[in-house]
Amino acid sequence: MAMQAPIIPLTVEIEHKSDMIVVHCRGRLVADVCSFLHNQVRPLISDGKTILLDLDGVDRMDSMGIGTLVRLYVSCKSAGCQLQLTNIGKRVREVLEITNLLPVFAEIGEKGITRF
Repeated sequence: MAMQAPIIPLTVEIEHKSDMIVVHCRGRLVADVCSFLHNQVRPLISDGKTILLDLDGVDRMDSMGIGTLVRLYVSCKSAGCQLQLTNIGKRVREVLEITNLLPVFAEIGEKGITRF
């Protein structure tokens, strides 16, 4: 019987720009992968930088995912860095609204306009 490789529910692609670091996330931000995301983003945190989490491909987030976003937010704030979210899908937006966390994360919309 052949062993199948485990399916990774979250993929992360990091894009360095002059004024920010964009972290493109695809999949599910759930308990099994939260430490993976944290370990990918934590080394990117530096004074004065902006980290933009592009959640366009994230279709599900649980309480551990929320905790990871909050943990990254606190780490960024402590380091003088800014964490922003963009392309928040409907289901993830609902979770952030229910938990009253949406206003915590500045969201980048079209043409760079910040909205909450």
